[in-house]
Amino acid sequence: MSRLTVPKTYKLYIGGKFPRTESGRSIPIQDRKGDTAAHICHASRKDFREAVEVAAKTVPSWSGITGYLRGQILYRMAEMLEGRREEFAAAICVTSEVTIAAARKEVDASVDRLVCFAGWTDKYQQVLGCQNPVASSFYNFTVPVSQGVTCVVAPDEPSLLGLITLIAAPLCAGNTVIALGSQKHPIPTAIFGEVCQTSDVPAGAINLLTGKRLDIIEQIADHRQVASVSAAGLSKKERVIIEVGAADSIKRVCFSTLKDANWYDARLCASPWAIEPFVEMKTIWHPSASH
Repeated sequence: MSRLTVPKTYKLYIGGKFPRTESGRSIPIQDRKGDTAAHICHASRKDFREAVEVAAKTVPSWSGITGYLRGQILYRMAEMLEGRREEFAAAICVTSEVTIAAARKEVDASVDRLVCFAGWTDKYQQVLGCQNPVASSFYNFTVPVSQGVTCVVAPDEPSLLGLITLIAAPLCAGNTVIALGSQKHPIPTAIFGEVCQTSDVPAGAINLLTGKRLDIIEQIADHRQVASVSAAGLSKKERVIIEVGAADSIKRVCFSTLKDANWYDARLCASPWAIEPFVEMKTIWHPSASH
């Protein structure tokens, strides 16, 4: 008599912990053969609200550390992801119609993306900021500062690289992040929480949800503690929900139009201009001479 395997139930990642969804719901994930490979937690609106509260409390500690230290933490995430390369490649292959070689390529690109943004943490200010000429005896500087809480809606494909690309830019600038992972291929998002927990990331700086977009996308758009939204691979209906909610709650929205091979292009995905949507510009005046 053959034994039955016990599919793993992946939890959410909120505030540095792995809670089950408060709704008690889970979604079975089928592999390419149609068998149940795992279950994922189906995040509810309450889960999202709790993630926002934690992320908002963490903003001062995450944005307040030096850019150099943020870079070290992002680099540590890249190290941990590299160390689990085969595990993530296998997780991508569970539900995606890709070869193991293509899955490894996606993991490698995800590692490189984290390394790239780790290098920008203490340098992007020099690109986006400036010294402004004024007709007076003052120095006038424009300095980019973090906005606060950023919500990310990851594309279905590439499930890991899309998630990493969208969360790395706001994290680099000192924002805390709440990410809703790929709806079609959620396992890499669930496993990535384990990378975050072992990478010196402050509890609450990164929060990962899984489930169905339409269940919480309206909350993402409407919540007034959310400063910005970054999303990719949305349907027309989902885009409209975010645009209408963001207009009412006054938040910045960035829709990615990247597709297929473009996700692997560092020039499109990992430049300082990918960070610009997630900062505010602060202008500082300082006397340059006595009056």
